[in-house]
Amino acid sequence: MAVSKSPAAKPAAANSDQIDAGLVRSLADILKDTELTEIEVERGDLRIRVAREITVAAAPMAYAAAPAPMSAAPAAPVPAAAAASMPSDPATIVAKAGEPVKSPMVGTAYLKPSPEAPAFVQPGDAVKKGQTLLIVEAMKTMNPIQAPRDGKVVEVLVGDAQPVEFGEALVLLEA
Repeated sequence: MAVSKSPAAKPAAANSDQIDAGLVRSLADILKDTELTEIEVERGDLRIRVAREITVAAAPMAYAAAPAPMSAAPAAPVPAAAAASMPSDPATIVAKAGEPVKSPMVGTAYLKPSPEAPAFVQPGDAVKKGQTLLIVEAMKTMNPIQAPRDGKVVEVLVGDAQPVEFGEALVLLEA
């Protein structure tokens, strides 16, 4: 980029050639504090967009026991297929090959968009990056959990309507 040396053009060139590092850092801090993935600011001709990509493979695996059903309400029967796909021993899950897709929040996992609909994915299904694998409901908000990359579903690690913890492995994708 060429910068004119004329006195009239110098202040404008200085403004457009310099990026306010403090502003960029402030925007990055806002992203971190609010857990947003993207923010954009426009001032005159200057437009700054700061974005981040969240990876789920960095956090260590954490396991929590499923809460016991409340005695006041009868427990819903777990389908045999879901029970067979959920090993009771956490060591069994760790030994399986695959990349875990983890829950980004505490909530309730739903494998289907509605009770009468088929599951989003089954073991053996090929998935594309961004495809919905399941839903985690938190505070009456349905949050789709999407595939972080293309791959094949090795195993679904949670049952339908099962409570999940932050960072809990939900689905294993082929490594």
